[in-house]
Amino acid sequence: MGELSAAIDHLAIEDVAEIPRMQLAEQLLELHWQMARLQAQIARRTGVRLP
Repeated sequence: MGELSAAIDHLAIEDVAEIPRMQLAEQLLELHWQMARLQAQIARRTGVRLP
C-alpha cells in the first residue's frame, strides 16, 4: 500500500504538461495495476468475493 501512496503523491506534484505523453501513459497504467492489486489484497483479507 505504501507503493500506491507514493505513486499517487508523485503524480500529484508533477506538472503533467512537462511529462512526455508516453511516460504519463505508462505511469497511469502502473498506477491502475497497483490499485487493482490492492483491491485484490483487500478482498482476500476481508473475505469479499465477486459474484
